[in-house]
Amino acid sequence: MLQEASVTGLVRMILIILLIYFGIKILGRLLAPFLIKYVSKKAEQQFGDQFGQFQKKDQQEHPKKEGEVTIDKMPNTKTSNKDVGDYVDYEEID
Repeated sequence: MLQEASVTGLVRMILIILLIYFGIKILGRLLAPFLIKYVSKKAEQQFGDQFGQFQKKDQQEHPKKEGEVTIDKMPNTKTSNKDVGDYVDYEEID
């Protein structure tokens, strides 16, 4: 059975597509702030959990007394090669 396309069917399809498009657009504008707020809270919670685990782990490994100072990392000392070149002292001429 072969069916032919009619003008009313085409107009009806276009109207349905437009209604769906504008419906999604309006719902998106209404629901977007709630979605963004939810995602940001989840990210903040995840970051807080990771940071909290790091702090708890650090405190468990190294219990500190009040007033105690500790250095966790020694600064990198760069050694320079003295045979590379000569230092040239200069003066500015006015």
